[in-house]
Amino acid sequence: MAVSFDAWRSARDAAAWGAAYGEGVVDLGGLTVPPEKQEHEDWFLTADERDNPDSEIPTWSGGNTAEPLIHGKTYFDRLVTEVEALGEGDHLFFTDWRGDPDERMRDEGPTITRLFADAARRGVIVKGLLWRSHVDKLAYSEEENRNLSEEIADAGGEVLLDQRVRRGGSHHQKLVVLRHPGAPERDIAFAGGIDLCHSRRDDEHHHGDPQGLAMNKAYGDNPPWHDVQLALRGPVVGVLDLTFRERWNDPTPLDQHGPISTVTDKLKHADMRADRLPDRLPDPPECGPHAIQVLRTYPSMRPPYSFARNGEQTIARGYTKAIKRARRLIYLEDQYLWSTEVAQLFAEALNTNPELHLIAVVPRHPDVDGRFALPPNQIGREEAISLCRRAAPDRVHVFDVENHEGTPVYVHAKVCVIDDVWASVGSDNFNRRSWTHDSELSCAVLDPTRDEREPADPAGLGDGARVYARDLRLALLREHLDQSDDTHLVDPESAVRKANATADALRDWHKGGRQGDRPPGRLMPHETGKLPWHQRLWALPAYRLMYDPDGRSYRDRRNGVW
Repeated sequence: MAVSFDAWRSARDAAAWGAAYGEGVVDLGGLTVPPEKQEHEDWFLTADERDNPDSEIPTWSGGNTAEPLIHGKTYFDRLVTEVEALGEGDHLFFTDWRGDPDERMRDEGPTITRLFADAARRGVIVKGLLWRSHVDKLAYSEEENRNLSEEIADAGGEVLLDQRVRRGGSHHQKLVVLRHPGAPERDIAFAGGIDLCHSRRDDEHHHGDPQGLAMNKAYGDNPPWHDVQLALRGPVVGVLDLTFRERWNDPTPLDQHGPISTVTDKLKHADMRADRLPDRLPDPPECGPHAIQVLRTYPSMRPPYSFARNGEQTIARGYTKAIKRARRLIYLEDQYLWSTEVAQLFAEALNTNPELHLIAVVPRHPDVDGRFALPPNQIGREEAISLCRRAAPDRVHVFDVENHEGTPVYVHAKVCVIDDVWASVGSDNFNRRSWTHDSELSCAVLDPTRDEREPADPAGLGDGARVYARDLRLALLREHLDQSDDTHLVDPESAVRKANATADALRDWHKGGRQGDRPPGRLMPHETGKLPWHQRLWALPAYRLMYDPDGRSYRDRRNGVW
């Protein structure tokens, strides 16, 4: 029987699944495909849907373990342990949006510079890609990133300042990959929303990182910070290693934005050429049940990326596919929740499915304030939330977070859990910039392990609830609601009622002058106000052009597709 390459690949993957899991398979015209693979294609993008023939990234990988690390303090502590265990010849590859050389990873140190530089001195192969960044005078991190690069280079590592982005864009991926050529079972990667910089090292008490960044004054000198990173083991580490290598090996010059920055780099003797990486290692062995799909954003730009000549919008496509399958609950935490294009996906899902609820946890205030910076930040969220609420006024629940002292917590996490089945953690926000314009990285996880607590199949589609996705949602809600157990939280409908009741009680306590004991919980109903017309007149185009630009090709914009 003659078969296409895609059909042959499906059969090959089926054999691999059968060997790994010993499960039965279904017959498709003489080719066998396991039930798990069909299920994965219900939720994950297929190879055709990924639509980036320039990349070797696999469609998805099985046999992994994904562990959510909630809070920067938890992540930094684990990172120190893993990096300090690296020895001569091991690999440490990382990408980041911002790196502050003096950020302490634990109370007693080391700093991020010391941690990575000491590894390089031990003979670890340290390679990094930092966004070159805008200037510090605009509240960015050009000097911090450059200093981190230089200090690690002095120790024998190599960290490049990467400006291969669209104008006004950034490299926003937060990734660390640790490989052990002689012991691949020890390989681990960290990916998510947490940068290696100030303000991130907070914990569940949310008193802030002692080394805080200047932000909106509502957050104080040490802004409380909520964030999530994943610790990943298994073959997915090889996929993330490849993601790093694609960027590192891209032949396009690092500096894309004019003669001034080029001259500056030359005067400062910046390293503008990537040295050769060690040979790519085989993927680590399987070590767990989780299937993981690595999703990315790269814009359409000129000169093009060698690994994404027309850009890549698998984050946008992955979320679109998963959201369309939602039936009972979309739970998300996001720094922005902007863009009518993104909100329209939620609105359509809410209109189509009368039992579907949306819980969104966002910051109370933007990270900036001021007459000119604040309105463009406000208008995007105002429009997005309004669009969702028009679709389902009683089924859209938007909250912000405060600590027990009443200081707002800046929500920087980028988490989405759909019907306790599909869950993603990444660097991407729910806005057009993250889905089309900057470089981003997210990991979507499907756990084959069923969670038998009722409702065992909340969506009613036969998928069942999954342990990983449900546990992630419950861990986040327990903290926000000050609960030590999962009472009233497992069932989506009762979870919505509990969250609303807790947030309303805290709001009423504040409005009543804080009389009596503070009610338990940290959620507050999020309030958005409509900007006056004279501010909207200039804030809306500024938001669209500068704060939330579109990085798609002209053809995709014209056709309205990701």
